[in-house]
Amino acid sequence: MRTGPNPHALTSLDALERAGLTDAADRVALEAVAAEFRVRVSPAMAEVASAGVRGQFVPDVRELQVRPEEMVDPIGDGTHAPVPGLTHRYPDRAILHATKTCEVYCRFCFRRETVGDGGPLGAAEFDRVVAYLRATPAVREVIFTGGDPLVLSARRLGTMLDRLEALGTLEVVRFHTRIPVVAPEMVTERLVAVLDRALPVWMVVHVNHPDEITEAAGAALRGLSRAGVPLLSQTVLLRGVNAETGILEALFRGLIRHRVKPYYLHHPDLAKGTGHFRVTLAEGQALMAALRGRLTGIAQPTYVLDIPGGHGKVPVGPGYLRAEGDHWVVTDPQGRAHVYRDL
Repeated sequence: MRTGPNPHALTSLDALERAGLTDAADRVALEAVAAEFRVRVSPAMAEVASAGVRGQFVPDVRELQVRPEEMVDPIGDGTHAPVPGLTHRYPDRAILHATKTCEVYCRFCFRRETVGDGGPLGAAEFDRVVAYLRATPAVREVIFTGGDPLVLSARRLGTMLDRLEALGTLEVVRFHTRIPVVAPEMVTERLVAVLDRALPVWMVVHVNHPDEITEAAGAALRGLSRAGVPLLSQTVLLRGVNAETGILEALFRGLIRHRVKPYYLHHPDLAKGTGHFRVTLAEGQALMAALRGRLTGIAQPTYVLDIPGGHGKVPVGPGYLRAEGDHWVVTDPQGRAHVYRDL
C-alpha cells in the first residue's frame, strides 16, 4: 500500500483541464488564482462528479476578490506560538503543526497562505516542542494538525507519538485530518497500528459534503473505528457547498452511519479570497435551528465561530432561552414559545 503523497494528484491547471475540472476559456484568470494560492486535488476527489465536492478544491476566479476584513492569519496561529510548530491558545491543550503539506488544498482554508510552504516539522523544531511540553505540564492534550498530519509516514508519526507518550503528562492526542475522506488509500494497516496505543488517540475528520463519503472513505473510517480510534468530524459551513438544510442533514446522517460523531460546524473564517463561500451568522443559526427539529441529537454538531485574532472559538448556535420578567421563555424545535420558571 502507498504511504506517501499520491504522485497522481492534480497540481496544475493543465491537469485540471485534462480531467475536465476547469475550462480552457478560464485559463488566463485561473492562472492568476493558481499563482496566489496552491492547487492540489487528490485522485479520489477528482473522481467525484459533484458540484459540492469540486467547489471545495477547484480554483475559482472569485478568490482574487480580497475583502478588507480578510486576513492572512484569521485565527491567530502566530499570536500564540511559544516555539515554532506549536500554538498554545488554551491552558490544557496545544496545536502541533506537524507538516505544512496536504493531499488537497481547500479553496476556503484559513491557512491557505502557509500550507504547502515547506514540509514536515524538522527534528530540531520537534525537540523544542517536546521541551516546551515537558516544561508545561498543564498541557494535557496535543492536537496534530498542519497541513494534514496523516500525510506523514507511519514511521515518523510513530516516533513523534512515542516521544509525546513518554512525557507522561498527556491524557489524549488528537488528529485533525482530511485523509480518510480525500485519500482513503493512505489509511493503511501500518498507520492504524501506530495509532492503536496506550495514550488515547482521537481523530477529527474534516468533511463538508455527503458525496465525500465514498465507499473507500467508509472502509477507511471502519478500519480506524475497529482499531479503537474514536472518530469525530468537523465541517465548514460554505455557501455553494453545504449551506442547505438537506445537504447538512445528509452529511451528518452519513457520518453517524460510519460511527463518526459530528463535532463542530465552523462558521467560515476570514481567510483571504474566501468571501464567496461565507454565509451570515444569522443564516447559520437558522440552519442549525432547522436541523434541531429533524435530526437526532447524536448527529448535531456545535456551531462555532473562531474569533478573528486568535481569541478562541465560541458556540454561536441559535438561542432557545430568553429572560422575561420573573421567568424564562423557551422556544421548542418547532418554534413555539413556552414559559419556564426555575425558582
